Amino acid sequence: MKRCSLASLLAVALCAFACGGGEEPAARAAGEGPAPAGAAEPLFVDVAAESGLDFVHWNGMTGGRYFVEPVGSGCALADLDGDGDLDVYLVQGALLEPRTGGPGEGDAVFPPPARRGGRLYRNDLAPGADGRPVLRFTDVTAESGLAAGGYGMGVASGDYDNDGRLDLYLTGFGDNQLWRNVSDAGAIRFEEVTAAAGVGDPQWSTSATFADLDADGWLDLFVADYVDFRLENHKLCRSAGGRPDYCGPVSYDGVPDRLFHNRGDGSFEDATGTSGVLDAPSSGLGVVAADFDGDGRLDLYVANDLRHNHLWRNVGAPGGPLRFEDVGLESGSAVSMLGLPQASMGVVAGDLDRDGDDDLFMTHLSGENNALYVNDGRGRFDDRSAASGLGTASLAGTGFGTALVDYDRDGWPDVVVVNGAVKVIEAQANDGEVYPLKQPDQLYRNLGGGRFEEVTGQSGEALARSGVSRGVAVGDVDNDGRSDLLIADNSGPVRLLVNRSPDDNAWFGLRVVDAHGRDALGARVAVVRPDGSLSHHRVATDGSYLSASDPRLLVGLGADPAIEAVRVTWVGGGTEEWRGLAPGRYHTLRAGERRPTAAAR
Repeated sequence: MKRCSLASLLAVALCAFACGGGEEPAARAAGEGPAPAGAAEPLFVDVAAESGLDFVHWNGMTGGRYFVEPVGSGCALADLDGDGDLDVYLVQGALLEPRTGGPGEGDAVFPPPARRGGRLYRNDLAPGADGRPVLRFTDVTAESGLAAGGYGMGVASGDYDNDGRLDLYLTGFGDNQLWRNVSDAGAIRFEEVTAAAGVGDPQWSTSATFADLDADGWLDLFVADYVDFRLENHKLCRSAGGRPDYCGPVSYDGVPDRLFHNRGDGSFEDATGTSGVLDAPSSGLGVVAADFDGDGRLDLYVANDLRHNHLWRNVGAPGGPLRFEDVGLESGSAVSMLGLPQASMGVVAGDLDRDGDDDLFMTHLSGENNALYVNDGRGRFDDRSAASGLGTASLAGTGFGTALVDYDRDGWPDVVVVNGAVKVIEAQANDGEVYPLKQPDQLYRNLGGGRFEEVTGQSGEALARSGVSRGVAVGDVDNDGRSDLLIADNSGPVRLLVNRSPDDNAWFGLRVVDAHGRDALGARVAVVRPDGSLSHHRVATDGSYLSASDPRLLVGLGADPAIEAVRVTWVGGGTEEWRGLAPGRYHTLRAGERRPTAAAR
């Protein structure tokens, strides 16, 4: 995570000027595009404290400037008790130096939390006096059995044992943990099964994703590992002003990521070596699974910090051994348009231009532009960072978590980026800021035609205020048909940003499950409108940074609520179609309920 040279910045600026009129898809015709956003009220309001989310992240810093301190942490939105609303899991840090004679909790810069370890909050959503849903969260960590100690980093969610309940995989600076969801009768219960499942990883792990990579009906697990930093090889670096500062990833060797194949009996086998992943050490911070080349197999994209990004193309046969080859460089998604690796942190995949394939958006260091790689449908990408408007507007921030969220329900995915520096900001340090890494978050509205505009100023103080933001998860926490944001700040309180955008546009929601009742991660959903237009969506919990989102799809319909059909293409093949789905509510679509149809358009 180092700063770009002046030459690099000038090149990006020149490219932004020259590429502004690049060959983007034609913008929507007059009258078809969204009206300028101009809501009088803030788009998002922070309700964390009033709803019972009293979590404050603690990174355990004692003044030693250990590299791990500013990197975490993540968060998750998931219906863990199956009651139809989203619960919250928040990853916690710990003291880094418990060694005899080393700094203790009394030496910590920030006071330690009263309740140690990650925290689980149950959503007790209930109708209020006016009939509108009222959010109330209850800390149920102790009774759930989910006692996650250690120095936490991230969380991934997925039903690895096909029992219809979302399980959690927790990554950290140290041993990772797999927690099996054994909830019943509305009570949230977990048991740790890491050793029995065979998915431990002692390296410094960051993001992870569950995905059915061999299309055998069971979710496999990919874990992004960062670098070989240990307390024993800690180095002290300095800021441009000569202050003690955090080092970056180039100060340490990269390490290979890990891939675990699900055997279908509750256990996994380590397929890192046989799959080809072992041969490519990385510095992974973000990971997402999607079928980028349209061959029906889920691929893996890893955002690496100051090393070229990996696009692991799935070349294994369905039901056969997992096999991957790195095609990042030839695909055009590994480095910037200048041919340089960037400080990639968060990553998200989705159909940003509504042409039927998944594009890539990822966040970078201040001085580097955030990147938009547009997919041609065959797994080859064009860097549209500058021409889209997402590049130059990001130069002042260091982006971490990112998500696609159609906040205004106009049918076009917008982009949220949460920021926070990793190097001392001299002006803040000079003003006496204890943790001088604070930056405002950003919201970009999708205008169609491959272009975005920043609308952070309309989002409200809850999003625009400065913090050291890291993870962000998306989901409809109050089931009102609007996408809300859960944001985890490093050494700060959690934020729950409830969407208060105008209720002008129609919507409907989908939970897509397989025959077991498991959320069908990786399934492709095409929503067909009466005029023949389509929007495409991917069932997923991954992406962002260290975080897991709601697997349900919330589809914006704009001013016209009419839906012609919904077509689901399942991992492993086969397409089914649903008709007659009403807007303004959530629907569950289960594999095998409908007669198979021709492939979705």
